[in-house]
Amino acid sequence: MEDPRSIIAREPMHFRQILAIGIATALNALDGFDVLSISFAAPGIAKDWGIDRAALGLVLSMELFGMGIGALSLGTLADRLGRRPTILTCLVIMGLGMGLASIAQDVVSLSAFRLFTGLGIGGMLAATNAVVAECSNARRRNLSVAIMTGGYPIGAILGGMLASWLMGITGRWQTVFEIGAAITLAFIPVVFWLVPETIAFLLHKRPKGALEKINKSLKRQGRAVLDALPPREAQTSKASLVALFKPNMAIVTVLLTLAYFGHMMTFYFLVKWIPKIVADFGFAPSLAGSVLVWANVGGATGAFTMSLLTQKVGVRKLVVGAMLMGAVTVAIFGQGFHTLAALSVVACIGGFFTNGATAGLYAVIAQSFPASLRAGGTGFVIGIGRAGAALGPVLAGLLFTHGWLLPAVAIALASGTAVGALALTRVRYREHSVA
Repeated sequence: MEDPRSIIAREPMHFRQILAIGIATALNALDGFDVLSISFAAPGIAKDWGIDRAALGLVLSMELFGMGIGALSLGTLADRLGRRPTILTCLVIMGLGMGLASIAQDVVSLSAFRLFTGLGIGGMLAATNAVVAECSNARRRNLSVAIMTGGYPIGAILGGMLASWLMGITGRWQTVFEIGAAITLAFIPVVFWLVPETIAFLLHKRPKGALEKINKSLKRQGRAVLDALPPREAQTSKASLVALFKPNMAIVTVLLTLAYFGHMMTFYFLVKWIPKIVADFGFAPSLAGSVLVWANVGGATGAFTMSLLTQKVGVRKLVVGAMLMGAVTVAIFGQGFHTLAALSVVACIGGFFTNGATAGLYAVIAQSFPASLRAGGTGFVIGIGRAGAALGPVLAGLLFTHGWLLPAVAIALASGTAVGALALTRVRYREHSVA
């Protein structure tokens, strides 16, 4: 009896597999809007509440702290209970968090609500990354993961355009969070009806009714059903943090975490601070938000370009090159550009390289861990790495408050992704199948 995972890895993808990947991409787009909603709202928050840059930097980072906790805890949960229930749980958390943020009355309550929202976003990213890797065949896996990652800036683009338009009409920054809550909760029935548990997870964990669920998915994909579950693998790793630091995995886990940490520090400095930096140059908040939209236009283009290039070039080489170019561009962003057009162009180029690198990083992460550790390993790398994401906006706020000018701050924060690129060159990359 041939293992269905081997068949799925070898044969062309069925519409049902493509649909699951498409929904995961849409969920990542939702993540993109939910994460950056605070950036679009930041100029209005600073104006209404009169908070300084250090306090604003902390508010901008709160959901990033939550994302780290969520990726660690809910990412491991996805390896134990399943990808599908984890995604549904994360949608509930995200929807509630966005709704509560819209009624926040002060910095403390808003920070708490953004932290809560981040729990769901972090778990969502770990679970959807595993879903895409396990629903793709071997030939298209890098492409599928990179496309999924490209959903992030698309969500920021579409959500940002909608948010900027509605904020211009209503004059309220709360509108951003109200939109996010409504869209997030609308995804719950979509996932419930259209995204089944992955066959790879069911074969590995073998919960009650696993054979029936597997055969239901196989029938929908037009494949032969199983008479019985195939024999278990002789050795399987437990979905635990300890397994990530066994001799054969420890160095991979550490270096990937360092690479992701450094890159996220740079990436989130760029996307979190763009609207406030542009507003400080004297532009209206809606125009400041448009520069962030252009950064995400570049980000979407970079992710899809990366997805195409991975079909021809080794993904790690592409990621290292994109990270180094991203570091250069982020440093350039702070060097004397004060017109809206110039800021938009540099932000777009910066988004192209930094998000292109992010897309490739997720492909490397997904294939560096076996199925038994995939969501947990992804969750660990993302969870610890999100400390870097949170550090970027906070560190920038502190540097601004202590008198650093934008050129120096941009160079300092650009160094994160440069260090991450060096760490990635030391990874002894081994591609795992989805089995």
